[in-house]
Amino acid sequence: MADPIIISASPHIHSARTSKKVMYDVLYALIPAFLVSVYVFGISALILTSVAVISCIAFEYIIQKYLLKTEITITDGSALITGILLAFNLPATLPIWMIVVGSLIAIGVAKLSFGGLGYNIFNPALVGRVFLLICFPVQMTSWPIAVENYLSLDAITGETTLGIIKEGLMYGETMTTLSEKIPSTMELLIGTTSGSAGEMSALALLLGGIFLIVRKVITWHIPATIIVTMAIMTGIFWLVNPEIYASPIIHILSGGAILGAFYMATDLVTSPMTKKGMMIFAIGIAVITVVIRLFGAYPEGISFAILIMNAFVPLIDKYFKPRRFGNKIKSKIV
Repeated sequence: MADPIIISASPHIHSARTSKKVMYDVLYALIPAFLVSVYVFGISALILTSVAVISCIAFEYIIQKYLLKTEITITDGSALITGILLAFNLPATLPIWMIVVGSLIAIGVAKLSFGGLGYNIFNPALVGRVFLLICFPVQMTSWPIAVENYLSLDAITGETTLGIIKEGLMYGETMTTLSEKIPSTMELLIGTTSGSAGEMSALALLLGGIFLIVRKVITWHIPATIIVTMAIMTGIFWLVNPEIYASPIIHILSGGAILGAFYMATDLVTSPMTKKGMMIFAIGIAVITVVIRLFGAYPEGISFAILIMNAFVPLIDKYFKPRRFGNKIKSKIV
């Protein structure tokens, strides 16, 4: 007699939570960081975010309607979040046409060319950001640090905290002499520093991240593992020689560590499915980020690290996938 058919598909669990609701939870979580960005950079932050969001939504509509001729999905909130996260990873004073180009790459290349939401391999916002960084390195590393007034588009440019450290150490300075040039821990926490539009305020990003965990949009595994691993690695180097290596606090609160850990590495589509897989994924991101920061040409590395580990997600899922429902368990004959 033939073996009976065994149903071994994924568990079918009904939930009232939709992709749209998840996306809007992420939107709410990003509001505090957006408000800090507007406070620091004024109308430039509003223009940057508006252009990124509108162009991402427009490109998704145009490509789906006229090129792919598929269902229009601009109401699910994914293009909206891609636009916001792209804006958060760009200098507030970036030219408008560059923002539009970044949006096209994020939506047209990184998302829709793979089949749309749920099929993309890489985080779309980060693909757009890295494309712009490679193509326009000068504009992408001209960081505004202040605006003349709220409605002004003119800004004083300067270096990020990590940039100051990288350049200073390159020219023979030490962390002791650089301590007078870099922002204080409180300034890094609040966000009154230079950097990408949405990455400065660690406190605002942490509040939003905690909201996402409480709402069960994400779990703690990826962000906590990234932060702890970065702290351990940078802490070891700092303890060995605090004159040429920055403290773990500076590394965690500076650059895109918090933004990447809570909002982009946790992307449901491009991160592993299992808890063990998530932690392996997060450790990889942290290690690559620290290596780039300490020994690479760029002062920041989390964008590259997340994209590199995105490529390993299928392999991670393969080796850490749970036992399927319906599998036979062979009994031992005693």
